[in-house]
Amino acid sequence: MDIIILKFLLLLSIPYCWSFIHSNKPSTYGRIGLSALSDDKTEKLSEYKQFLISICSRTPKALYQEIEDAIGKVESLGEELGIGQASSSSGFLSGKWELLYAPKDATRSSPFFWAFRNAFPESADQIFGITDAIPAPIKEVGPAFQTIDFKVGSSSGSLVSKVKLSAIGGFASSMMTTRATITGVDGLDGVRLKIDTTKPEDSTIFETLFGPIGKTIQENSPAFPSGEVLEQTKPGSSEIILRTSYCDESLRVSRNSNVMNDVYVWKRQ
Repeated sequence: MDIIILKFLLLLSIPYCWSFIHSNKPSTYGRIGLSALSDDKTEKLSEYKQFLISICSRTPKALYQEIEDAIGKVESLGEELGIGQASSSSGFLSGKWELLYAPKDATRSSPFFWAFRNAFPESADQIFGITDAIPAPIKEVGPAFQTIDFKVGSSSGSLVSKVKLSAIGGFASSMMTTRATITGVDGLDGVRLKIDTTKPEDSTIFETLFGPIGKTIQENSPAFPSGEVLEQTKPGSSEIILRTSYCDESLRVSRNSNVMNDVYVWKRQ
């Protein structure tokens, strides 16, 4: 009799056990919910990026803290989603970039000025301050571009920085061009640069002075060996680290490894 009662109770318990097991399995709706959550965060990241771009382009210029807060949101969510990270190995650094934001004068985005600070650490800020204080239209700066060719597998490549400088209301202008060699990587988000040369290219002053042959004279004039001169001033000063905390198919956030408070925001062209 006891055995019969036990079997009867066991049969009664089977539906409840079955229901309990299935109620604890991940449901299709749960999986859809996780996917939707991921999509929502990706969309939110896109919104954060658009907001950053908009305040970088704002007139008057956005406050530094506003830019840093907006960058922080992009970097934080990007890290959570695994987007824009490990810039020295992701392959996204290569391409042509246009400067959207620099904390001070746009010329400071050029790696030449980073190396110049290395060579003259005590007087660089004073010199920069003098040139920054020259008002428009006597001096106008921008736009600024960088073209990066970075071979991830070999850890080598090049960076070309171009900053437009205009004087006397546009009477004379040129693209101040600095060329640097990528010599290796530094951690997950850094690449090592060595300054090679600096030269004013596409200068209107040559055509003004020499007419039709001005362009030919300019193209054949040698570039200034800025890297070599910096090394003579202070050995090692021509070598810098470009630290990029976020970089994807459209946006890049980079800093001078020696002056991390100076942040530069770039958009891919």
